[in-house]
Amino acid sequence: LGDRHGGVVHVFERECSVQRRFQKIVEESPSPAVDDALRERLCEAGVTAGKALGYVGAGTVEFILDASGDFYFLEVNTRLQVEHPVTEAITGLDLVAWQLKIACGGRLPPQREIRRKGHAVECRLYAEDAAGGFLPATGRLLEWAPPTGPGLRVDSGVVEGSEVGIHYDPLLAKLVAHGSDRDQAIGRMLGALRRLGCQGVTTNQAFLAAVLRHPRI
Repeated sequence: LGDRHGGVVHVFERECSVQRRFQKIVEESPSPAVDDALRERLCEAGVTAGKALGYVGAGTVEFILDASGDFYFLEVNTRLQVEHPVTEAITGLDLVAWQLKIACGGRLPPQREIRRKGHAVECRLYAEDAAGGFLPATGRLLEWAPPTGPGLRVDSGVVEGSEVGIHYDPLLAKLVAHGSDRDQAIGRMLGALRRLGCQGVTTNQAFLAAVLRHPRI
């Protein structure tokens, strides 16, 4: 986040390596691939980039990490990204509200006041056939019953009866689970995926659960 007074702060890192067709499907924070020393270097690099650009607003500096622990600049996304709720979950910040405060001339808090708590995981629920090459699916949602429970958040753009057509992105909803640690967050997400009522359109619901149960996760 950068304000109009030269202030730039980071809100920690997100891990977005689980992708299909060059599109993220599972995101989390903090990254299990990043220790405290690497986190400090990554976040410092992001802040340095923001200051060099004179950046104002919310944005994401993306890096790619290799097996040796070296990281390389990829791009800057000058906007909120789909996975921003995991950052909100671990920091308690409302990033949309902060965009508005910055636009109105507000000052960002000092970095020392931005802390993280626990672990958060987001899954993107798509209308798609995971077994058929992740091709988009269409149809009418005969049932739409988002799960509820401790640490859960569901952002969706559909309701029961919605028509899922060919003209828009097949993203139906974002499921976000927050817990005291990674195991609890993943456990809550798996529970949410089990309880999610979604019928009438083929989705990647079962695939997301399989990913979270994979031993490499």
